[in-house]
Amino acid sequence: MSDIVTAAMIVIGDEILSGRTKDRNIGHLADIMTAIGVDVKEVRVVPDEEDEIVAAINALRVRYDYVFTTGGIGPTHDDITADSVAKAFGVPCEYDAKAVTLLGESYAKRGIEFNEARKRMARMPVGAEHIDNPVSIAPGFRIGNVHVMAGVPSIFQAMLDNVVPTLRTGTKLLSATVPCPHGEGIIGGPLAEIQTAHPDTIIGSYPKYLDGGFHTELVIRARTKEALDAARQAVEAMVASLPAK
Repeated sequence: MSDIVTAAMIVIGDEILSGRTKDRNIGHLADIMTAIGVDVKEVRVVPDEEDEIVAAINALRVRYDYVFTTGGIGPTHDDITADSVAKAFGVPCEYDAKAVTLLGESYAKRGIEFNEARKRMARMPVGAEHIDNPVSIAPGFRIGNVHVMAGVPSIFQAMLDNVVPTLRTGTKLLSATVPCPHGEGIIGGPLAEIQTAHPDTIIGSYPKYLDGGFHTELVIRARTKEALDAARQAVEAMVASLPAK
C-alpha cells in the first residue's frame, strides 16, 4: 500500500547496552513518527563496533523507507558511526568543508581550541547532506534513506525537528481503546478470532493489575474509520458477552 511509510531505528553505543546510559530517544522517535503517519517497525541497539553498525545499516536500509541512527558522532575515539555508515554505503568518510567551517567558527567565538578531536565531528560520508544542529552546531547527516543523528536527547530531538519536514508520510493510524475487566487468559481466544476477522486492523492487549486483579486494555488501530469502528464494535461485544466479575 502506497500510504504506508516505514522506518527503523539503530541505537548505537556500548553505554546503552551496559545500562550506564538510559535511552530516551526511542520513545521520542516513535511518538513523532506515529504523529506524522510513519510506522516504526524495528529498533536495534548495537555496540560501538564497526561490523555490527554496518550490518545493521545494510539490513535495515533495504527493508524500510527510512532509517534513523543515534549516537557515535562525537569527538572521541569510540565515535565511529560516520566511518561505519560510509563503509555501509561504500564511500569514503572525509572532512566536510561546510562542517569544518561551522565548527571552526563556533569554537573561535567561544575561545575554544578547534583541536583534532573536535574536528572529528566534521567527518561524514562523501555525498552526505547536513542535518542542522541548532543546539551544539556539529551537524548530523543524511545519506540515502539513512539519517544519522546525535545520541544526546536534546540534540537528537532538535535534529529530528529539522528532518521531519523532509519525510514522505503515510496515512496515520486511528486508534480506539476498549477496557476489559478480565485478564488475557480469558480473552485470548476470542480476541484472536476478532483479529482474524478484521485483517485491516491491529489489535493489541495490554494487561494491568488493578484492585487486586488482572484487567486488560484493548487497543484497536486501523487506517480507516470504517475498519476501526467495525473491529471496535466486535471487541466491545466480546467484552460484554463475558461473565461479570
